Amino acid sequence: MKVLFLLLPALLTVTSASPTQGDESGVSVARKQQDINHLLEKIYDRLRHPELVEAASTFDPEGDLTLYTDGGEAVRRLMSEVHQQRLLQKHHWFSLFQERQREEALMLFDVLIHCNSWRGFVNNAAYFRERVNEGQFVYALYVAVIHSDLASHVVLPPLYEITPHLFTNNEIIQKAYTAKMTQTPGRFNMSFTGTQKNREQRIAYFGEDIGLNVHHVTWHMDFPFWWQDSYGHHIDRKGELFFWVHHQLSARFDSERLSNWMNVVDELHWEEVISEGFAPHTSYKFGGEFPSRPDNIHFQDVVGVANVRDMIILERRIRDAIAHGYIIDEEGRQIDIMNEHGIDYLGNIIESSMYTSNLQYYGSLHNTAHIMLGRQGDPKGKYNLPPGVMEHFETATRDPSFFRLHKYIDNIFKEHKDILPPYTREELEFPGVAVRGIEIEGELKTYFEQFEFNLINAVDRSNNVEDVELSANVNRLNHQDFTYNVIINNDNEVDVLATIRIFLCPRADENGIEFTWDEGRWHCIETDKFWRKLTVGENTVTRRSTDSSVTVPDPPSLDTLQRRADAAVEGGQELHMEEYERSCGIPNRMLLPKGKTEGMDFLLMVAVTDGEIDTNNDQLDLTELGGTHAHCGVRGHTFPDTRPMGYPLDRRIPDKRVFEQVTNIESTFVKVFHNTQH
Repeated sequence: MKVLFLLLPALLTVTSASPTQGDESGVSVARKQQDINHLLEKIYDRLRHPELVEAASTFDPEGDLTLYTDGGEAVRRLMSEVHQQRLLQKHHWFSLFQERQREEALMLFDVLIHCNSWRGFVNNAAYFRERVNEGQFVYALYVAVIHSDLASHVVLPPLYEITPHLFTNNEIIQKAYTAKMTQTPGRFNMSFTGTQKNREQRIAYFGEDIGLNVHHVTWHMDFPFWWQDSYGHHIDRKGELFFWVHHQLSARFDSERLSNWMNVVDELHWEEVISEGFAPHTSYKFGGEFPSRPDNIHFQDVVGVANVRDMIILERRIRDAIAHGYIIDEEGRQIDIMNEHGIDYLGNIIESSMYTSNLQYYGSLHNTAHIMLGRQGDPKGKYNLPPGVMEHFETATRDPSFFRLHKYIDNIFKEHKDILPPYTREELEFPGVAVRGIEIEGELKTYFEQFEFNLINAVDRSNNVEDVELSANVNRLNHQDFTYNVIINNDNEVDVLATIRIFLCPRADENGIEFTWDEGRWHCIETDKFWRKLTVGENTVTRRSTDSSVTVPDPPSLDTLQRRADAAVEGGQELHMEEYERSCGIPNRMLLPKGKTEGMDFLLMVAVTDGEIDTNNDQLDLTELGGTHAHCGVRGHTFPDTRPMGYPLDRRIPDKRVFEQVTNIESTFVKVFHNTQH
């Protein structure tokens, strides 16, 4: 079996110096936002803005090596590839799962992350935009903006407007071209793939939601498997985050299935058929259509990637490690995983990331599985098809088998979690604190709405044909805003810091049989986690659904970003769009599962735990901590919650009385309604 993903050569070796020190003063966020907007506009055409055009033609990346914190090592490496014409050509598909293509994209990222001034960052971006593959450029720029301190507070435009081909069906793209050629503005209704003959069509609104797609790809940009600490910082609990975020995607998918009278998703098996086929109805900008996969096919060996037996062997090695309670590192030493940190080690080897303890032995189960599943339409390469949807984080969740794959991965993690001892009463309780009531202000009600996004970047620019307004309309899930009111008594003699954890758990399976506590805990959706000071006596803690620490608001469109940045620059004003700075997070409108017209039963659980014990409050003002820290952490900091992710539902619950006997954990029954008349 070929070992992929982590054996990146010296290309990625960088100095340990911080890549973002020494920025020149006087460059406003508004100007930085304007630069990024211009760099990403019409990505498949040539630059049009005069300053960037000049930089692309006159800037010499190697002319002044003091522009870089690594002394120019990265830029010399990339320029050598440019001069030798070894880079992927323009107008070609790009996949991060292709080893050489990824190496090239990371060469550009390496240059950008080592720029020590904003002007050097922009000049390099403009220069290489005209010389590298468009997909590689977009990926490198997005990840550099996310991780570079130079780009703090810059808001990245939604990817579905920058590379719309990865998010939009074929027929919509064709209609957009026709509209431009006939000079007729167009607003086109986009349907989901498949028909009502396909049961999976019932929940296509979830996997094909463009906001969910952006969350998935952005999470993998915030936590890339290729990340090395030499880029500037260590990503705390990266392996555990990989487990928890993908587990939550699976749990949400299961709730959507139950909302539509379907069973929870079953795991994928290497030796059984892939029951669900998938026809993406989507094309690359360059390179043809995404391959389809028929129903009920057996996994086949994929030439140049892996054999099915290799995947079975890797799985067996990981399960053996779980059974033994330790993994073996590259030097043969045993690393104990029978503790709350073991999940982090497992996540690193299962994904696997550069943090893996032993790549040679444990391989790259998750990443290779994505390729194996993506290539089943042409496993021998007979038809020279481009990569499948599973080989792009932007498109992977569109395929229902994505969730079967991640249920398979999730079940391996659960095997480890279920070996650990259940929490004792002492590990669950918060002495002196009692939850006395849980109320919901407003109805838990969902509905579908129409959402419009811009397609102007889907069509090529022409000197002879003017652009016209082009957009796509798609149905998407939303819900009415609501507020939690939690009544908490603090019977201690002093104020205390509390961590408040909220979970929404479906009560029954598709047959109406209620889950036991031990069964149901793995179906629970984490809807919020936040910190509050509890004064002595009775406290009413109010929390709006829009403030959830697992969700993000809709990002501004590219057009909105352009108008706001241009106006701020012209008026000499600062630009404040901090609430949109991160795209890593479930869309806020998807906080609730769809539910049912007559109401779907859920258990709403609130756990109030000791914030002095389970928070890293020495670095952060936890009472004001915002963003999507529950699933995406706080960039450059340790994860703010020291408890295992999913606590207190991440361990076996052999007897629910342990939970019922503590006063700081309480639950109530609620219904989620779906309004079809909205």
